[in-house]
Amino acid sequence: AMDAPSTDEAIEPTTAESAGQSVRGGTVALVVAAGRGARFGGTTPKQYLNLAGQPLLRHSLAALTGHPAVDGVRAVIDPDDRAHYDAAAAGLDLLPPVSGGASRQDSVRLGLESLAEMQPDQVLIHDGARPFVAPDLIDRILAALGDAPGAIAALPLTDTVKRERDGAIAGTVERDGLWRAQTPQGFSYADILAAHRAAADATDLTDDAAVAERAGLAVRLVEGDAANLQVTTPAALERAARWLAGGGEEIRTGMGFDVHRFEPGDRVRLCGVDVPHDRALAGHSDADVGLHALVDAILGALAAGDIGSHFPPSDPQWRGADSALFAAHARDLVAARGGRIVNVDVTIICESPKIGPHRQAMAARLAELLGIDAERVSVKATTTERLGFTGRGEGIAAQASATIALPRSSEPAADA
Repeated sequence: AMDAPSTDEAIEPTTAESAGQSVRGGTVALVVAAGRGARFGGTTPKQYLNLAGQPLLRHSLAALTGHPAVDGVRAVIDPDDRAHYDAAAAGLDLLPPVSGGASRQDSVRLGLESLAEMQPDQVLIHDGARPFVAPDLIDRILAALGDAPGAIAALPLTDTVKRERDGAIAGTVERDGLWRAQTPQGFSYADILAAHRAAADATDLTDDAAVAERAGLAVRLVEGDAANLQVTTPAALERAARWLAGGGEEIRTGMGFDVHRFEPGDRVRLCGVDVPHDRALAGHSDADVGLHALVDAILGALAAGDIGSHFPPSDPQWRGADSALFAAHARDLVAARGGRIVNVDVTIICESPKIGPHRQAMAARLAELLGIDAERVSVKATTTERLGFTGRGEGIAAQASATIALPRSSEPAADA
């Protein structure tokens, strides 16, 4: 178990969070991450420890934020961990975090209370230490909420269960009908808020389904996911990391290509960097040909269409838009699948401007947008020896490749 903080101190939102999601009705996900992870030791709570190059908590936040049926995501944290949280949540479109309480149950109640003004229709409650929550698992829970006030992910118990007394077996427990509960656990918001308020003094309720049961709410069981492990020990974190790094993943590669013609102007934007030039690039958005090719490469690796299907040029909201938004969308789609971006490679094809002086800045910007190390980003340039439209100086082309790793359906490790 994780010992949670005792403070109810308010947490001030950052500017980005203040301008983030605004939810009325719909579905909000609460990610419980206020505990201390006593079994891990050290000074950094386990939810902020590194897992495959990102804080453990970020995996859960990104997966929930990237799900199309989730309208808002809020974390419940210890305010003393705010710097850790800000690093874990950087670049994700999240509701401002709120402070947790003295126990997990208190933290969930405080998180629910913080949503009172939004009045969501339903809420998903998820433990931040479960990094591998899959989109189809979220789908199953939300579908079950269509005809029940509560639904949880769970797996039928298959191991023989023994009752212990004084270090010896005192009996065998009948396992028929027994299930291992997971998160997310979904509920009607009004019902679970009332149930938590009524159970505020109870000390024997180990999950939110137990709180709902105490209030007499019917809670459905839906098929859980063996890969949806809870990281509770250093050994479990190591197994999760090995699974992500090796046989637990499939590697995919996508390709992208884009072209934009020149128009009058004094700069071009390439890979998120403004480069001085005697002309600009024409396009519906900011015409960042490098980012457009890269986004198409990432979408191709996901088999998720192309940039035009996600951001149609016919839609006026994308006129003049910063292509960083498109890159963030592609990044979050990878995270929502439980995956990660392994490396990207962009080649700019033009006679001018000169790309060399700006390559390092471009690579750094791409790394920032994608949430990966700069050593995983390559930006190159070439010419066509004055052949073709780029050789005639009519425009700029870019091609890109992206390699991503997605979880396989096999389970990474048993819960521990």
